[in-house]
Amino acid sequence: MSGSAPRLWSIVGATGTGKSALSLDLAEALRARGRSAEIVNADAMQFYRGMDIGTAKLPDAERRGIPHHLFDALDPVEEATVAWFQPEARAVIAEIQGRGADVILVGGSGLYVSSAIFDFQFPPRDESVRASLEAELGDLGVEAMYARLVQLDPGAAAVVDRHNGRRVVRALELHALGSSAYGTLPEAPKLWQANTRVIGVRADRAELVARLDERVLGMWADGLLDEVRSLIPRGIEHGPTASRAIGYAQALGQLAGRLNEAEAIAETQALTRRYARRQVSWFKRYPAVEWLDQPDVSLVPLP
Repeated sequence: MSGSAPRLWSIVGATGTGKSALSLDLAEALRARGRSAEIVNADAMQFYRGMDIGTAKLPDAERRGIPHHLFDALDPVEEATVAWFQPEARAVIAEIQGRGADVILVGGSGLYVSSAIFDFQFPPRDESVRASLEAELGDLGVEAMYARLVQLDPGAAAVVDRHNGRRVVRALELHALGSSAYGTLPEAPKLWQANTRVIGVRADRAELVARLDERVLGMWADGLLDEVRSLIPRGIEHGPTASRAIGYAQALGQLAGRLNEAEAIAETQALTRRYARRQVSWFKRYPAVEWLDQPDVSLVPLP
C-alpha cells in the first residue's frame, strides 16, 4: 500500500456519532499498513480558537500524535464561510498529499464538506436582494421569513436552520435568484478527486438523542460558561458565526441574564437535536457513502 497514490477520505455524519474517534482509528489503521495520514477539520465551529468545550474539540493530548489541520484557525470575532474554507482546505489537502500522505477530512458541516470533496459551485449572490430581505427580517422576524421559505422552497426549508435569520435570508435570496439552498449539492455531484472515499457514521435516533442531551449537560458541567466568559473580551459577542453557535449563543444568553441555566441547557439540547436531523438529511443525499452503524474502523475495508 505504501506505493499507492494518496487518497482523500471523508468521515461524515451527525454530531455525536463518533466521527472524531473513527478518524483517529482510521489514521492508525492506515499507518499500520505503511500509509501515513493526517486529519483536516470540516466542522465550522471547531475552526475557532478557544471554542473547545461546546464544540467537543479533541484536545491536543488526545490526538495520538496524528497531525491535525484547520482547528483553531480563526478568532471568534472572524466569520467562517464556505468561500473561505474551500481554498484553505484544498491547499492543506494538496500539501499533505504532496508529502505522500492520505488526508482524512472529518466534520458534520455539510456545506463545508461538500465544498472540499465535490466539484462544488458557489450559488449566486445579489447584494440588493439580500439587503431587501434583511430589512424584512428586521421588520417581520425570523419565524415569518421561515414560513415564507416553507411556502416557496420546502426542500430548502428542510435543511436550513429555521432559527438562524442569516441562513433563512440566504435561502430566500437563492430562491429569488432562481436557485435553492437545497440544490446547492447536485443530485449527482462530481468528486473533486477521483481517489476519494466517503465514510458515513449513523446511529439509532433514540440512542443519538439521549447521547446528545447528555453531551449538553456535560458541556455545562465541564465549564462552558467560564469558557464563554473568557471569549467575550476576544469578541465572540460580535462574531457573525461564533456568536450563533449552538451552546455558545445560549451560554451568552445566560451570562446576560436573558436565560436561566435550565432554559439555556434545554434550548441547546433542542437545537442540537434539530441540527443532527438536518445533518442526517444532508449527508443521506451523498452518493456512494459507505455507511457504518457504529464508528468501528474494522468495518471499513482498507485497500
